[in-house]
Amino acid sequence: MSLQLSSWTCPLPLRNYPTVVMGHGSGGKMMSDLIQHLFAPLLKNDLLDQLGDSTVIGLSQIANGNSPSNLRLAFTTDSFVISPLIFPGGDIGELAVNGTVNDLAMSGAKPLFLSAGFILEEGLPMETLGRIAASVAAACRAANVQLVAGDTKVVNKGHGDGLYINTSGIGVISADINIAPNRAQVGDAIIVSGTMGDHGMAIMSVREGLEFETQIKSDTAPLNGLVEAMLAASPEIHCLRDATRGGLAAVLNELASASNVGIEFDERKIPVRQEVHAACEMLGLDPFYVANEGKLVAMVPAAESESVLAAMRAHPLGKEAARIGSVVEDHHGLVVARTAIGGSRVVDLPAGELLPRIC
Repeated sequence: MSLQLSSWTCPLPLRNYPTVVMGHGSGGKMMSDLIQHLFAPLLKNDLLDQLGDSTVIGLSQIANGNSPSNLRLAFTTDSFVISPLIFPGGDIGELAVNGTVNDLAMSGAKPLFLSAGFILEEGLPMETLGRIAASVAAACRAANVQLVAGDTKVVNKGHGDGLYINTSGIGVISADINIAPNRAQVGDAIIVSGTMGDHGMAIMSVREGLEFETQIKSDTAPLNGLVEAMLAASPEIHCLRDATRGGLAAVLNELASASNVGIEFDERKIPVRQEVHAACEMLGLDPFYVANEGKLVAMVPAAESESVLAAMRAHPLGKEAARIGSVVEDHHGLVVARTAIGGSRVVDLPAGELLPRIC
């Protein structure tokens, strides 16, 4: 079957880029265009159309006429191409496990099983591979998941950048949980679980040789325990997303678009570490667009927000949780920030790749 560019759904954004560029993996507008105008129309089905961090599958959809359980499955897949492979606060192995666990947790699922495919480049030091494999094992224990399937491939030197890891994960969701990107409602409180921009700036500080009094470390961590505590405080949480590529700005824009609501937040209420803020200023970056690997964004009914916040702050990964804004009736699909000087600005999706190869 031959497919021409002109036959794709709304192909104009892709015609501007006849070849793939780094921005197509950014988590921003270019990646959104690639998904919406190339992959989604060609691969369309009801499950894929969820477009969440993981796909929720009712057991009735796979029971083939047998009596389905009240439980549902969450399924996700991800790939990790970070450079450098080892960075302050973690490495690609730990990152791969935590990233997959977190994608499952963002649907309210309890992560259970993972798979991992290791694409190794000829010449990778065996000591490095051993360290990363040990990190995978330790991260699985910390997240209470099992790696139950795997694959290994080797590519010629110069064709693999050391090591890539592809993962998939499966978890289960209780019947009373209904978390999805399109469930944000007017009046919901918007909560972040902690400081923004730590992971992205940890990577950039290594690449750029930046030194600060306090070393910037990645925040990579499994968030399933934090989510479990939040759901115990309130099973009425509407949306959860981990703020990875594109950072907080990308997540808020994705949720505003999926739910067709407006979002407003106060810049002064978003926690950012001093050293991260300084690094962003030196490099001309906005910390709201910088990736995290151990932080989430939640949209919670306002009446439940204080109990959810209390539960988050009682957990080690939510000690710096903060309510930053609200879902509003105005400007559907737009995210607006209130600035420190009393004005406001539209916070759009990043157009391209601010920080390449960060996850």
